[in-house]
Amino acid sequence: MIAARPAEGAAGRARTGISLGRRVRHRTAVVLVWLSVAIVLLPLAHMFAMVTSHAVRALSPKLFTTSTAGVAGGLENAIVGTIQLVVLATVAAVTLGVLGGIWVREFASPRAAFPVRLAADVLAGVPSIVIGYFGYVTMVTWLGWGFSLLAGALALAVIMLPYVLRATDLAIGRVSEELRDASTALGATQAATLRRVILRSALSGIVTGALLAVGIALGETAPLLYTAGWSNYWGLLPSFTHNPVGYLTYVVWTFINQPFAEAHALAYAAAFLLMILVLLLNVVVRRVIVRHTEEAR
Repeated sequence: MIAARPAEGAAGRARTGISLGRRVRHRTAVVLVWLSVAIVLLPLAHMFAMVTSHAVRALSPKLFTTSTAGVAGGLENAIVGTIQLVVLATVAAVTLGVLGGIWVREFASPRAAFPVRLAADVLAGVPSIVIGYFGYVTMVTWLGWGFSLLAGALALAVIMLPYVLRATDLAIGRVSEELRDASTALGATQAATLRRVILRSALSGIVTGALLAVGIALGETAPLLYTAGWSNYWGLLPSFTHNPVGYLTYVVWTFINQPFAEAHALAYAAAFLLMILVLLLNVVVRRVIVRHTEEAR
């Protein structure tokens, strides 16, 4: 018994060394994770603080109740036009993108799915100004719509479509085969399995792709210059063709280059509203998804 004590002591020291090494690696990993989070969040926080500090001087009730008629105006027409453009583009892109992603993943053969995925990846890499010029040639000129809400919304929809389609494709692909087999074993049809099991399980990924696409659309200017034009006015019932429309990114792009402090403040106010729109959209949709997931459980 006495001779065994040195061995036990050596084993204990070895276990202590292993435990100490694990703690060091754990703490190092925690520090690296928090450092990575800070690297991502600090520039975002700095940008948000800078835009907000410059936008404060332009934030007033007048900003939301008057149109953009020079540096003394507001952003009423640009806010309404942005909402109209993004809503129409989202309806078109999400509808086609989700249906396309479902077809590619669930119904298409590998030979048919490959060119669709390739086309979506290529389209996602096309510069937005090229899509805008294509929209100008086809919708504004050839179809004769002129600078209009519909032309701008469809140009944004083309930009959004590949992100929604690929997100839907990948989200459905991550649904486990066990869930599919269990649904089939219980007698569910393919349509019921798709609707009640697959899409419900893939909903979070689909929504993430749609939010990414909406965020990209909210920040676009170049394609709208060629398709939506610009207008200082807006109507409660919009004319979808032959009438240009205002949007917030035009204010940012145009007014920031003017040599007036009021113009700069209006540009920063427009950028601030864009950030708030994206933030509110993400928060609201995420809460809906969480509630939907909890109810499903």
